Amino acid sequence: MRVLIVEDDKDLNRQLEQAFADAGYAVDKAFDGEEGHFLGDTEPYDAVVLDIGLPKADGISVLEKWRRAGRTMPVLILTARDRWNDKVAGIDAGADDYVTKPFHVEEVLARVRALIRRAAGHASSLLVCGPIEFDTRTSKVTVAGSAVKLTSHELRLLGYLMHHQDKVLSRTELTEHLYDQDFDRDSNTIEVFIGRLRKKLGTDCIETVRGLGYRLQSSVPAQD
Repeated sequence: MRVLIVEDDKDLNRQLEQAFADAGYAVDKAFDGEEGHFLGDTEPYDAVVLDIGLPKADGISVLEKWRRAGRTMPVLILTARDRWNDKVAGIDAGADDYVTKPFHVEEVLARVRALIRRAAGHASSLLVCGPIEFDTRTSKVTVAGSAVKLTSHELRLLGYLMHHQDKVLSRTELTEHLYDQDFDRDSNTIEVFIGRLRKKLGTDCIETVRGLGYRLQSSVPAQD
């Protein structure tokens, strides 16, 4: 899963970046409205954390431009505690949720997890696909009740597949949501990670759709 953080306070931006990276996300960051708008307009994100008070272009204007352009990714806005009008303006501009400053990073993480789940049509933090269970709060994976140890990239890939069960996902899409902007992307590595997941999960759940990509089947037969 991939997120964008648009926050001009460098210390806060770095704190959020580290927290999301530690939670297993690919993270891009911007420090002003113009850069944030460009990234959100040209890169695919599973969610965006957007500060309202930004230099060069304020967060409300950035959000309005994204929505007018048809960008539908979930957006969590950051507002000052005493600026209730900013919250209203942000929601009206197309924000999905907000957090007031100062805040606990854990709250931002929890709200973003919820936005990503809901955008994909999931209400619970526990994603289930046949015998596979993926806890989005802890990033723990079990198969038929047994814990499975995955690398960070394998977790990120499985997380995206679990959020989009039964959908055919191209290598390009998976690559775009697996790596941040600065990573040297190679869609061929997706095949390697898919192979590792199949082996570690030990269940015939990830289907190769020839010429199109991969699909995680929700009707996975339970293991004996």
